[in-house]
Amino acid sequence: MTAILFDLDDTLLIDEANSREALQETARLAAGRNGAEEGRFLADARQISQDLWADNPALDYCHAIGISAEECLWGEFAGADPSLVALRRWALAFRRELFDAALAAQGLPADDGSLAARFAERRRRHQPLMPGAEEVLPLLAPHFRLGLLTNGAPDLQREKIASSGLARFFQAITISGEHGTGKPCPEIFAILLRELGCGADQAMMVGNSLARDIAGARSAGLAKAVWLQVEGSEEFADVVPDHTIQCLGELPGLTLWSAG
Repeated sequence: MTAILFDLDDTLLIDEANSREALQETARLAAGRNGAEEGRFLADARQISQDLWADNPALDYCHAIGISAEECLWGEFAGADPSLVALRRWALAFRRELFDAALAAQGLPADDGSLAARFAERRRRHQPLMPGAEEVLPLLAPHFRLGLLTNGAPDLQREKIASSGLARFFQAITISGEHGTGKPCPEIFAILLRELGCGADQAMMVGNSLARDIAGARSAGLAKAVWLQVEGSEEFADVVPDHTIQCLGELPGLTLWSAG
């Protein structure tokens, strides 16, 4: 084993929980500023988000690249790709419509944009690392070529990586939106492996998604696949990882022995 590929969101960087906290803070603002009942606003916003998401004109692109509804509440989606242009336009309306509809559900007037701005500001404010990431990556870096393989919009993922300080640990970083394909397609794994200069049979994948990270590693022929089981975000997929870990701190015990 000469290389380890890492997923980003909810593997190295706290993502879903961070978005939930941003929405909760937005609901508190709606309660204090707009007179909304906080719990109801939060529940309505989640349901309305799902309803609006179904009408996203770039929905197929989002599925292929790995862009979530929560990311459409704060991403800029810069770029000339027609799918990014369509998503950028839709996301701006989505933000206002979501929070206005959540207020309207309680008979309250539309907001002036403050709620959408609060979510984006809170979500962008900091990028907390997953437990163990800051300790484990320096341990592995002297022994392996480390690569970061993440689905998502180019500017949004680059922003997360820069804000978190993770870039310094990786010899190569591959983002699905920069190549038009995402995990679990084997092509995106091959792109990163070429940048790292190693074969699939020399590489291990570490990620929290069975359907994208583990299934993708299998289809790409990687030597090993390690599933980080994040409580509350488990998913079904007809694939079995080589190892299952509950925290990144378990990883060196699986890998350092094989570093040579």
